[in-house]
Amino acid sequence: MTSPLSPEVSVIVPCKDEAGNIGFLIDEIATALSGRSFEILVVDDGSRDGTGETVRSSARQHPQVRLLRHETSAGQSAAIRSGLEAAKGDAVVTIDGDGQNDPAYIPALLDALAAGGDKVGLAAGQRIGRKASFAKRYGSRIANRVRRSLLDDQVRDTGCGLKAVRRTLFLRLPYFDGWHRFLPALVRREGYEIALVDVADRERRHGTSKYGIFDRLWVGIADLFGVWWLASRRRVRPQLSEENLDE
Repeated sequence: MTSPLSPEVSVIVPCKDEAGNIGFLIDEIATALSGRSFEILVVDDGSRDGTGETVRSSARQHPQVRLLRHETSAGQSAAIRSGLEAAKGDAVVTIDGDGQNDPAYIPALLDALAAGGDKVGLAAGQRIGRKASFAKRYGSRIANRVRRSLLDDQVRDTGCGLKAVRRTLFLRLPYFDGWHRFLPALVRREGYEIALVDVADRERRHGTSKYGIFDRLWVGIADLFGVWWLASRRRVRPQLSEENLDE
């Protein structure tokens, strides 16, 4: 149960050198969650372009904003993990800091997670109309096919940053660098179902991607086989009941 001092939703925004995008994104998140109790945790992964200053400026307008900072860049997975460990909400939403994920879909993710009850552990966005180069789209298509055939996670697009997950479950998942790309498989390993929500992709307002195609390829292959090994040792949640000892 959420305490009176705790928000209903924690939105984690990992970012690096996104001074031109993060202010707009914070405004959009606040608008999307109007009427809900929420916090926005911006995790600055060692930016050198004034991202932190932009977040501080936005926080004067949006008191729900919290700024966490890595002194040196540790990567997107580490940034999400840092946000997760600081989060107070029962539900945690992740969204990329470059603005290509539209925060307007956050309520739909939260509704899908709630509608699933105890069976659904994750609501995952699946991008439509990708706003990326042909090389990135083609590479992602191949990677997703290989991942689905090996992990059978039944998700078309795990690269979308928009996800909603129960915080207690999120904290239980095994952590490793690159873990954010395999959340559906890891959640299924815990015995939960996945709710899928189609989301429209957007163009960046400013800047370029901080991730290289070939860097992601080789790291992703190693991660994939690691997750396959974990998934092959899937845990099945036992059915639990408590007896009434007063009878």
